[in-house]
Amino acid sequence: MTSRLEPLVSIVTPVYNGEQYLSECIESVLSQTYTHWDYVIVNNCSTDRTPDIAREYAARDARIRIHSNETFLRVIENYNMAVRQASTQSKYCKVVAADDWLFPECIEKMVRLAEDHPTVAIVGAYGLDGTRIQWTGLPYPSTVVPGREACRALLLGGPYVFGTPTTLLYTSEIVRSRHSFYNESNLHADAEACLEFLEHYDFGFVHQVLTFQRKREESLTSHSVKLQTYLPNKLYDLVTYGPKYLGDAELKERIRFRLQAYYQYLGSQVYERRGKEFWSFHRRSLAKLGYRMSRRRVTAGAISRALEFMLDPKRLVRAVVRRWRVSR
Repeated sequence: MTSRLEPLVSIVTPVYNGEQYLSECIESVLSQTYTHWDYVIVNNCSTDRTPDIAREYAARDARIRIHSNETFLRVIENYNMAVRQASTQSKYCKVVAADDWLFPECIEKMVRLAEDHPTVAIVGAYGLDGTRIQWTGLPYPSTVVPGREACRALLLGGPYVFGTPTTLLYTSEIVRSRHSFYNESNLHADAEACLEFLEHYDFGFVHQVLTFQRKREESLTSHSVKLQTYLPNKLYDLVTYGPKYLGDAELKERIRFRLQAYYQYLGSQVYERRGKEFWSFHRRSLAKLGYRMSRRRVTAGAISRALEFMLDPKRLVRAVVRRWRVSR
């Protein structure tokens, strides 16, 4: 797919102090077998060599340009700024984080699927997350799934196949449908965008590893793992989008299940000596969804974890060893 008659794909990379991996990211774009693209690198007031690296590549390839933010933006705000730089002539928009990269056939495979199926608004694929293949779960060879079906499966506890912004291709139509494509109040705005737009479109999936994602200690992903922001987000998805995709009885049961799992986790963290930041985050998260954190349920979760350890001494030993390693 190299003809200039092929649809234009706007690739965007939001970056802040990304000098360590930015060149690798850009080189992966330059190596794409699909060549009808433009590429915008959005520099978020970086203080390292990020602007110099971006300028070097822009000078070598006219398809690359740089947008420099006047003021520093938070992560999701910067992603919105990035997708707003997509060409008005583009048919598709592809995000690639500055510390990620694309395999050579990534855009070609995704565009081909989208072109073959005009009802598809978002295309995903397998991704390499460090050394693990992620975003599995759709049965092969299913390549197009009704959006409502994919969202229902997710809310009912099925596999998460929407990946990350780097693993997805969007139609520019949905990206341009509003000023802020991603919900800036949600750390998991990429997943929310899928739940929102796939109500009326289909989801495409390429059964091939097309992207690489690395975790950095200071990344948003690492922050999410540290605080386990995924737990309140799953509850948020149910409260916000459950009424669109689930029946009343299904929704009630899933919320009950998620709250129970949430408190089981919070109870287990009593033994991890979590600090004020952790507990404040989860207290605020529950309050935003209309729930007050229950000390009784946290205590019940802690007792449940203690009983598990009593019935499985080996598990207790593994937990102690793990905590010792972390402290070291």
